[in-house]
Amino acid sequence: MKLEILGTGCKKCKMTKEIVDKAIAETGVKAEVIKVEDLETIMSYGVMLTPALVVDGDVRIAGKVPSIDDVKKWILK
Repeated sequence: MKLEILGTGCKKCKMTKEIVDKAIAETGVKAEVIKVEDLETIMSYGVMLTPALVVDGDVRIAGKVPSIDDVKKWILK
């Protein structure tokens, strides 16, 4: 599983990374977590607001910090 956190390093982007790391630890899912800060790459996903979370190429949320429950739901499917 590949999880990409899209954002330029703002506070909300860092919170998203912490939530994703915690969800992975709690579920035991094996996943590669990548922080994407390149604006061209972010926009290639159609994301105009960050933070955003991409799970296996599918944008799951953009423009706000996800809840840990949502992240768990997305990575356990």
